[in-house]
Amino acid sequence: MTTKLQTSHPDTTVIDLPEAVGVFGSYDTLRAALYDLRMHGFSRYDLSLLGDRKALKEKLGAAYWRAEDLEDDPDAPRAAFVSEEAIGEYEGAIVGGFFYLGSYIAMAAMLTPASTLAASIAAISVGGGPAAVLGILLARRVGRHHKDYYADQIENGGILLWVRTVDEDKEALAVKILKGHSGRDVHVHAWSQ
Repeated sequence: MTTKLQTSHPDTTVIDLPEAVGVFGSYDTLRAALYDLRMHGFSRYDLSLLGDRKALKEKLGAAYWRAEDLEDDPDAPRAAFVSEEAIGEYEGAIVGGFFYLGSYIAMAAMLTPASTLAASIAAISVGGGPAAVLGILLARRVGRHHKDYYADQIENGGILLWVRTVDEDKEALAVKILKGHSGRDVHVHAWSQ
């Protein structure tokens, strides 16, 4: 059932389903808690993090914020957890895609009856190399954005994690896991976003 809490943002809708919240001082402790929660039956849809700086500015304005100020704020923008493994796969896809595209364009240009195998291989190398370099630069940017997001959260008091729970047993389990992985200020509030 959806409920409208008293919020300052007109588009914020919350539901009558409790959620546990905790603050983490490092990416490693957060990641360990997230993996433990998943191993104990929590869906990735039950887990959310604080949105990035752009989402915060759009929803809350340019005010300075701290994690403890947003733990129980229904207007705090949310984001999904993206693992380092997923970021690595994404970076690999970017590099590989650019290499393939550059190689394909170069090879298509060389597909004439007069071209030789050696010329085609040279074209793939010449076309794919610069494209792969561009892919590497874009992939590094993705990885840097991912690291900057967590560094920004830590700088502002810690990384917030919300865990939607369906009953008292799940609430207790979520609190136990969050505390067990060095989560601080762990508690449950009666609503979730």
